[in-house]
This record gives sequence, C-alpha cells and structure tokens, in this order.
Amino acid sequence: MKKIRKAVIPAAGYGTRFLPETKAMPKEMLPVVDKPVIQYVVEELVEAGIEQIIIVTGWHKRAIEDHFDRHLELENKLRAAGKLEQLETIRKISDMAEFVYIRQKEMRGNGDAILTAKNVVGDEPFIAFWGDDFIVAEPSRARQLIEAYNTYGTVILGGVKAEDPDDAKKYAFAKGPEIADGVIKIEELIEKPGIEKRPSTLAMVSGQVYPPSIFAALENVTVPDGKELVYVDGINYLRQQGTDAYAVEIKGGKYYDCGNVTQYLKTNIEMALKRPGIKEEMMEFLTELVKNSMPKS
Repeated sequence: MKKIRKAVIPAAGYGTRFLPETKAMPKEMLPVVDKPVIQYVVEELVEAGIEQIIIVTGWHKRAIEDHFDRHLELENKLRAAGKLEQLETIRKISDMAEFVYIRQKEMRGNGDAILTAKNVVGDEPFIAFWGDDFIVAEPSRARQLIEAYNTYGTVILGGVKAEDPDDAKKYAFAKGPEIADGVIKIEELIEKPGIEKRPSTLAMVSGQVYPPSIFAALENVTVPDGKELVYVDGINYLRQQGTDAYAVEIKGGKYYDCGNVTQYLKTNIEMALKRPGIKEEMMEFLTELVKNSMPKS
C-alpha cells in the first residue's frame, strides 16, 4: 500500500457569504486570530507527514499563493530590526511543504475541483481537506484519517456527530452498518437529507482520503444540466462499482466551520480563548460585554 504523501485543498470558490470582504480577499485567507484559516489546514497536514500540498485556486486567489511564498523584502526588514522571532515565523510558512497550485478555470463543484488535481496527484492515494474549515483534535483529524486508510485501504470520509436538526439540511450523511466504534461501512451517501430522511447522525463535514480511482469515477459521473459535480457523486459511483468506502468519526476534537459569518466569528472567539497572552484579556472583555448587555433591573 502506497504511503499518503499528497494533499488536495479545493480553494477556488467565491465565498459569497462573506461579501463584500471576499470581493478581493479569498475566504480561505480570512484570519482566525492571527493566521488565515487555510494555514491551520496546511499545518495539520504537514504535522501528519504530508509532503506536497496541491491547492486548487481560481484567478481571484493569488493571495493564497503569496502567503505561502517567500517575502524577501519583509524578511530583510525583520532581520535588520532584530525581530528574529517574527522572521522565523514567516520563514516557516513557506518552508512547510512543497506547494503546487492549479487553477479551476470554471466553478463547477467541489468534485470538479478535486478532479482538476488529477495529473499532479497521479497514481497515488491522497487526502483532501477544504480550505475554510478545520478540526482541533488529538490525534489530529489528518492522522486519524490516514490511520483509517492504512486499516481499510479504500475511501475514507471524516465525519462528526451532528445532532442538530438544521445540520441535516447542510451536510451529507452516511448510510450503512456501524462495523466498529464510530466507523460506518457506507452503503450510500445522502446529501442534505433533512431530519426525516437522515440515515445516521454521522455527518461528512471535513476531510477525505481517496485512492486514485476517484478520478475515473468523477469523470464517469453524469451531471444533470444546471447541477455541479460534487465529491459525493464520485464516491457513490465507486460504491456502485463495488469499491468499499468508510465513514469515520473524528474522535476527541471539535469542528470549526469558517464558511459562514456566524461560525467564523465564534471560531475566532474560541481560538482566542485558547491562546496564551490573549485569553485573559479576552475573558475580561467578554465578561464586561455580557454584563453591560444585560437589562437593567
């Protein structure tokens, strides 16, 4: 079995829920405390042993490429000012992995974005993460997914328990028997089923591992007029061809969705409260804010 050493991050979407902020700035570059969302994603992948990061972008996403590149003028200014800690921080960003950028020329769905990476991935298994969400877990989401792939040797989807009825309108859910604690052997993936038709509480929200056969599957999917090619289509196609797939609950962690404004703001607050040097002042600020917002008796 080949080692997983490549990751694909689809990051070509317009981020319309964050307009006007995302008119010029990619949503993946929105800061969570002091780092863009996509850097949290990349750091997790690198920590899990990924060597090559393939980011699928669009014409309006140059800021992502610039962020993970060297900035020699800034480095020289930091060095001259003796700001060596900041210098080391920004140097690490470009040195984390080999970065490859591919443009998705037309927004035709997340399945099409994954398919765009076909020639770079080649005949290897790979891990795919979205660029606007992450899970803080121990061991990391990436390590848990790779371990599951090493166990089952086929399609692995990362999921979290989603009990909220509204979640049934947002995510794909796994249908099938639970063969181990938090592991469902997928019979079918049902996209946004609604609470009445939800087949389980395991929502496919964040992270997948694919064998290279996913590319042929995505190429063979018939997409109805007006619809997008989504990754679920490719997985269901593989299932119909006899390929096993497993949904795996990410244990010991919390899912942070930065793809909508409310959850993004909540993520910033929570991550700030985890940060030494910021936590205490934030707690004082939030306590005072809540106190002042209470109705006067």
